[in-house]
Amino acid sequence: MKKKITIGIFIDTFFPMADGVIMVVHNYAKRLIKYANVVVFAPGYSGVEYDDSVFPYKVVRCYSLKTFFWDYSLPIPKLDRKFKKILDNYKLDIVHINSPFTLGKEGVRYAKKHHIPCVATMHSQYKQDFMRAVKVERIANILNHNAIKVFDKCDQCFAVNSEVARIYYEDYHCKKLPLVLNNATEMELVKDIKLANNYINQKYNIKSSDVVFLFVGRINTLKNIFFIVDSLKLLKELKPKLKFKMLFVGTGQDEERLKDKINDLDMNNEIIMCGKVTDRNLLAYYYSRANLMLFPSVYDASSIVQIEAASQKTPTVFLENTATSATITNNVNGYLSKYSVKDYANKIIEILDNKKLYKEVCENAYRDLYVNWDTVIDNVYSMYIDMIMSKK
Repeated sequence: MKKKITIGIFIDTFFPMADGVIMVVHNYAKRLIKYANVVVFAPGYSGVEYDDSVFPYKVVRCYSLKTFFWDYSLPIPKLDRKFKKILDNYKLDIVHINSPFTLGKEGVRYAKKHHIPCVATMHSQYKQDFMRAVKVERIANILNHNAIKVFDKCDQCFAVNSEVARIYYEDYHCKKLPLVLNNATEMELVKDIKLANNYINQKYNIKSSDVVFLFVGRINTLKNIFFIVDSLKLLKELKPKLKFKMLFVGTGQDEERLKDKINDLDMNNEIIMCGKVTDRNLLAYYYSRANLMLFPSVYDASSIVQIEAASQKTPTVFLENTATSATITNNVNGYLSKYSVKDYANKIIEILDNKKLYKEVCENAYRDLYVNWDTVIDNVYSMYIDMIMSKK
């Protein structure tokens, strides 16, 4: 197409919040501006100042309310006439929604009204969110069904891996099997590994001989963070001579509970709460220094952090039969454990005891799991053009 297209990306969370979906949308938008005009429609946060001029793409904010049942705000476009007017004045060529909630629905509404293609990415297993919020399965099923109805109105849906596609089609009963569109990262292999290691060691008083475990993400029970602490407590008992440090990088609503648990189990010497790390180059240092990424989440669909870890040749220890482990072959490009504290601790011991295999898995994780966003976005843009032409 000779004329630059205009892409509308809709997301129900955005900066200054930070999570994997936000990073996906940010990486889409900043790369798509090479080809197109890009507008991200996102929530605003009352009482929080954020300078959207730092982005190379346009951001349009919508009024939102803080929710009591999770650590996000809920955008309410129906109560924001200014937002609705700005949106309706845009001449979008394609809509890409990243959730089935209020702004996602607004994106679908716009696409239907203007007869343009609408695509969706399925980032999460939403039923787990609903169960945690309402605690009643029947209500969670109704909420999940309503979310699926939004996805079914889209021209095409994408899942972040094959297992997530299966869950949405077989378990959540989407009308069509979603296509698979894997996530990626902009992170590149650290050139000066010695510099990276020294930075982390000095910052947290870690000896170069210490084994370092890492978690990056929201400090939220959904991420199975307490399971990590329990597993490391057992590891300490099973291998008392092993000197290790566990770094939790991130913030979230369950920070205080996690700190209390660490204190109760007398793990303050081994476990360090690092807070949020926003500098992407410095974050790469954390992955580079870590021997293993610990990610026993049963909630995540396909986390960006596991790809970021692979970008630094750091393998991840997952739980078997989870969606986020769908791209992993045990003892080849990552590690899988049964879902018990004992099995997880013993898996870590098994990994550390087999140094030859560990080195192979490190290289294979980089080879198999590391994907750069530039490659992905080239394909996404071609897909957008095909859908726009087909719709016309």
